[in-house]
Amino acid sequence: MMPFFCSFVRCCRFTSTTLLVFSLILARFTCSGSEHAATATLPAAFSDLLPHFLVEPEDEYIVKNKPVTLTCRSTPATQIYFKCNGEWVHQDDHLIERTVDPATALPIMQVKIDITRQQVEKVFGLDEYWCQCVAWSTTGTQKSQKAYIRIAYLRKNFEEEPMGKEVALDQELLLRCHPPEGVPPPEVEWQRNEDVIDPVSDPNFFVTDDHNLIIKQARLADTGNYTCVAKNIVARRKSSSATVLVYVDGGWSEWSKWSACGADCSMWRSRECTQPTPGTGGKDCQGLDLQSLNCTSEQCPQTAGGPEEVALYVGMVAVALCLSLLLVVVVLVYRRRKEGLDADVADSSILTTGFQPMGIKPSKPGVWAPHRPQRSSRPPPNSKNSHLLTIQPDLTTTTTSYQGTLRSRHDNTAKFSMSNGPLLDPLPANGSHTLHNGKLVAPGDPADFVSRLSSNQGYFKTLPRDMANTSFGTFNFLGGRLTIPNTGISMLIPPEAIPRGKIYEIYLTAQRKEDLRLPLAGCQTLLSPIVSCGPPGVVLTRPVILSMDHCCDACPENWAVRLKKQSYEGTWEDVLLMGEELASEPYYCQLEAETCRVFTEQLGRFGLIGESLHMGAAKRLRLVLFSDAYCSTLEYNIRVYCMDDTQDVFKEVVQMERQLGGRLIDEPHVLLFKDSYHNLRLSIHDMPLAHWRSKVLAGYQEIPFYHIWNGSQRYLHCTFTLERLSLATCELTCQLCVWQVEGEGQSFSLDFNIAKDTRPVDSDFVLMDSNATALAGPSAFQIPYLIRQKICSSLDAPCPNGADWRMLAQRLKLERHMSFFASKASPTSVILDLWEAQHFHSGNINQLATVMADIGKQEAMIFLVSDGEC
Repeated sequence: MMPFFCSFVRCCRFTSTTLLVFSLILARFTCSGSEHAATATLPAAFSDLLPHFLVEPEDEYIVKNKPVTLTCRSTPATQIYFKCNGEWVHQDDHLIERTVDPATALPIMQVKIDITRQQVEKVFGLDEYWCQCVAWSTTGTQKSQKAYIRIAYLRKNFEEEPMGKEVALDQELLLRCHPPEGVPPPEVEWQRNEDVIDPVSDPNFFVTDDHNLIIKQARLADTGNYTCVAKNIVARRKSSSATVLVYVDGGWSEWSKWSACGADCSMWRSRECTQPTPGTGGKDCQGLDLQSLNCTSEQCPQTAGGPEEVALYVGMVAVALCLSLLLVVVVLVYRRRKEGLDADVADSSILTTGFQPMGIKPSKPGVWAPHRPQRSSRPPPNSKNSHLLTIQPDLTTTTTSYQGTLRSRHDNTAKFSMSNGPLLDPLPANGSHTLHNGKLVAPGDPADFVSRLSSNQGYFKTLPRDMANTSFGTFNFLGGRLTIPNTGISMLIPPEAIPRGKIYEIYLTAQRKEDLRLPLAGCQTLLSPIVSCGPPGVVLTRPVILSMDHCCDACPENWAVRLKKQSYEGTWEDVLLMGEELASEPYYCQLEAETCRVFTEQLGRFGLIGESLHMGAAKRLRLVLFSDAYCSTLEYNIRVYCMDDTQDVFKEVVQMERQLGGRLIDEPHVLLFKDSYHNLRLSIHDMPLAHWRSKVLAGYQEIPFYHIWNGSQRYLHCTFTLERLSLATCELTCQLCVWQVEGEGQSFSLDFNIAKDTRPVDSDFVLMDSNATALAGPSAFQIPYLIRQKICSSLDAPCPNGADWRMLAQRLKLERHMSFFASKASPTSVILDLWEAQHFHSGNINQLATVMADIGKQEAMIFLVSDGEC
């Protein structure tokens, strides 16, 4: 019976009552042959003692996938087992050791078990995973305390991060910090300029129970970058740095004593702003620093006699009267002469109001039109500052309205001497025209179009009013192209996309991010501009191609890229996941190195969203440096912009700097910014200290990671304020570094004259795009319409040897989209549409002819046909 009973105990699980009955039986027997047996026989002297615990299991945390071990020790005990979440742990999972207390000769039993992460994760609901040790003796049982086993973690995002502040000297300052959620709860420490703050050694600091930092009395030495650090057994997280600037407001000294009464019968006193002297951006003293007071007659020195003083006053009055009479006569003569002038002189001011800022040249005999400068890749030869881009303030942004009729003047040739005809053709005499930014706005102009569209299309109430980011045109079945200059945004409307017999007025606009934001979650970030095209609801028989820049790195496997579209109700929906496109869907996308091509049969508002799959994912940032074009003070500012590497954001920054009167001081650099939760730091080095000094007190400036990654702001910038020790100092050399903590960095080596610079530089990166914003019909395409039709009819039909549209796609390296092309009625036409969208500015039609010749089609010869024959 003994072997059977021992085997029964090993293989079965029991309730506490049943196990207690078995323990009484086992007290008379010994299960031999197993070193893991959980029973023992007590000597008769200790048979009436209850077991008590020498070691009880304690709470444990599972870090990552490492199991934890629970230990329990009891004496005197005949059996000892673990119970976890109300169920007995199988005996085979116990590791049992038996010893004897040398002092009392009592038997000691110790048991250990391992708990894995999988066991803990199996517990669903609000219950926590716990284990308890139960020990038996012949007298009864005892239970240990419960030990709770939890999976340790620490979230990445702080619930509240410290914010930078400015504080006056000796004032109290509070920096808030709410650490990320974690198990066990994280400990919090504060750092200043990477050094740990110890409130014990420096009692001027105090950390509250809810982890906020209090600076009791701000000192100048307390200026710096403050960081909240949270850590537990899993990880260590750092918040964004908060820059604290302690400033000193100036105070006035006591007034000096009154001076003696001077010859002008006044006395004065002064005081200085030296108690204390203003510093680190503090305010200057308010009020007067010099005060005067009239003396009494007794104190005033007598310098002239009575009769002599009266004669002086009489002479002064006489001179004043003569001058007044002379001024009245001059004014009357001027007014009479002005009344006789021709009224045309007054009317001419209306013309100069709107057209003076623009150069003009005749566009055809008898008509004068605004002149648009031709694009040039280099500055003019006589430019003395070709290395630096000087942007003058934009003074042409006013709007002037004139009620009345504008007409050309032919009768007074002395005032407008032009050999090519009148200044303006006669305009429709409808009584009202508007001069806007130097252009006469007619009812069909863009401003009127957007106004009508915004008022009639409720879906597009947020259309921007600035025409620099909008283009529109009227199109029919021949198609066309819309382009927003200097933004990388365009839309190709292929032939036959608009049904025959239909004429659509179509627009394309780049939305400002601050006007319209996409909801982002988790590790998502905006990779492209938000682009609107419409009007929505128009019927298209073929997809149009929307092209826009993106700032995703060159490793698509690091990303989950989604195309989002705004519905009529205003919500954003995922319409496409890159790599999982379905040919049957109305949307398709090709992601190139810097450009995204979206095929869509439905117009609307689109944006490209990226979700990083791991911390190796990176987005491209464009780093741009601007400074003041003219500096007359000792202070000199360098502004470093950090923006998404897309042309539309760069255009916006350049336009803003143009209004500020700034200039570009170096070519833009590109930085790969990784999803590593590390901030971006900027610092300036290697300045000639004998001539320059930096007014930035900290060693570096910092832009928080989330400010860049979430894309809530189109561009971020830091300003480095430098001070030259003399106005004669104009040469500046320094090293400006921008880097991500534990990531990639870029540096700018600056060496220039802040007053002038004559070194040549290639200025292709400056905004020079002057292409037409709207092209309709054949002018929008490189391939003539009839030639295109012949190519499609030749390649659409399947060919046994593969010499059809499939080979064309392979030759153009578009084989990844074979299924998409095959789903269209004319695969060749879609391939040619994509080629047109990619090569509008740089395409060589002879290269396409060579591809056709390689395929073996005689149609390659038709590329030699002239445009007139087509």
